[in-house]
Amino acid sequence: MVFFACQNTKKNTAKITNDKVKIEKIIHSADLFYKNKKLDSAFYFYNKARTKCNPNEDVKSYIYCMYYMAEIQQAYQDFIGSNKTAAETIPYLNKIKEPNYVWNIYSVLGRNHFYTYDYPTAMYYYSKAFTLQTDKINKLEAKNNIAVIYLKQQEFSKALSIFHSLSNEKLVQQNPQNYSKILDYIGYCYFKLNSPKALSFFEKSIKIKSQQNDTNGLGKTYYNLCEYYQNQNADLAMKYAKLSYKNYTLSGNTDDSLLALQFIIENNSSHIESKKNALIYINISDSIYMERQKAKNQLAKIKYDSKNEKEENLKLSAQKIKHELQLAKQESRNIAFYIIIIVASCLIVFLYFFLTVRANRQKIEATYKSETRISKKLHDELANDIYHVLAFAENRNLSSEENRNHLLKRLEDIYSRTTNISKDNNLATSFQNFSTSFKEMISSFNTPQINLLINGLDCICWSEIDKDKKTVVYRSVQELLVNMKKHSDASLVAITFKELDNFIILNYIDNGKGTDKNKMVLKNGLHNIENRIYSIKGGIEIYSDLGEGFKVQIKFPV
Repeated sequence: MVFFACQNTKKNTAKITNDKVKIEKIIHSADLFYKNKKLDSAFYFYNKARTKCNPNEDVKSYIYCMYYMAEIQQAYQDFIGSNKTAAETIPYLNKIKEPNYVWNIYSVLGRNHFYTYDYPTAMYYYSKAFTLQTDKINKLEAKNNIAVIYLKQQEFSKALSIFHSLSNEKLVQQNPQNYSKILDYIGYCYFKLNSPKALSFFEKSIKIKSQQNDTNGLGKTYYNLCEYYQNQNADLAMKYAKLSYKNYTLSGNTDDSLLALQFIIENNSSHIESKKNALIYINISDSIYMERQKAKNQLAKIKYDSKNEKEENLKLSAQKIKHELQLAKQESRNIAFYIIIIVASCLIVFLYFFLTVRANRQKIEATYKSETRISKKLHDELANDIYHVLAFAENRNLSSEENRNHLLKRLEDIYSRTTNISKDNNLATSFQNFSTSFKEMISSFNTPQINLLINGLDCICWSEIDKDKKTVVYRSVQELLVNMKKHSDASLVAITFKELDNFIILNYIDNGKGTDKNKMVLKNGLHNIENRIYSIKGGIEIYSDLGEGFKVQIKFPV
């Protein structure tokens, strides 16, 4: 790694000289940690050097540190944090003469918007990077990034033209890894343009990557081939999907290995193998999420602590000045004391009237909430129970006396709770055996078209959990399954439970059509789930994208 020391300027004082030397040493330590892939430590030292830099006097060191901090945040997929860090340098970019520094910032901003699917903004930053007078390799990389944006926007002809021009560059041809990537992109463009030329480029890319033992690159090419053969040869497509998963796993690329595993699950005719792969998918997905969330929190804490330390120093200085002023104004304290008494008296009178008015307002709000609660229970609980009964009638043989009796019992229960809704009854079931009641509810959604997996339910000691929390869990999962059956067209649903650090974590995932997370608005069922979870001091996170299924994680204290 190239080490960028703080730029030497006119040394006005010995203090400035000493500070610059300290900053250089800190940056050098950060570079060593970054080179050895100890990103947490590298981030800590880059941040420490950044806080000591004055961007108006030492802009190179400041931008250098901020760029690598943004890179590390991006590596942990904290794209919002990375974007914020990089954007803080924009006001100082016009003060630096080296265009490569500016290119670095524009590139990291472009990648952040690319990874968050904001392709127009990503194209804007990549284009700005391309127009800079930088090294040839930076020019080519910016050009490649622009072509990838065209690829994502399905403008395959434009992308193909750029990738062909890149493949003719000597700098690209001299680097087997980069050259094979370009060949892969060209093959993918031809594939999307329905051209038979695609296969030859994929095969040439595989040959180069195999010689270089590029397992991650092979995973990408094999995945392109499984898509290529998906509608032509199902067996061959599955073969390449498994090869893609194997190579991505060997390279440690867990995100793309999950993509290949998802293809295997969705296209595998073996019911047993699909279940096994689905559990693997869930476990890997959960571990990735927890690891990255932990890393994001750690980086955010480092930035916060440095800011807090600076503010604490300012606070201590302010307190010292305040103490000196208090000593100088000793004689005026008696007057201040009387003023405080008068103000306090006025405040007491004000609080009395304020609390009286608020109490009256709360009575009105309580009446409104009571009416809203009754209306909500009619919509949420009874509506879902009716849909549950309809699902039971749809999926069971009603000629069976046992099924008929069960149906009648459920209808009588709904009728009973309707007449007693004002008494705020709980679920019909007493939850003496929560696991059995829960499984029974879920099994009613299990049809020949929908395969339901439950894992970890019996590992939770439900008898020790508050009845209200069990009600929330029951209703939330019921709401998710109702929404799944109504909207998602899912064929596979997995629900897992686990207890960690006095919290119960519930993961719901299906392979339905999903929804655009940028346009998703919580309303109706999902909004009700969110309110329920918040009522037991829990949290909920929803992940979805078009064509990539629907995932919900619910976490609440035991």
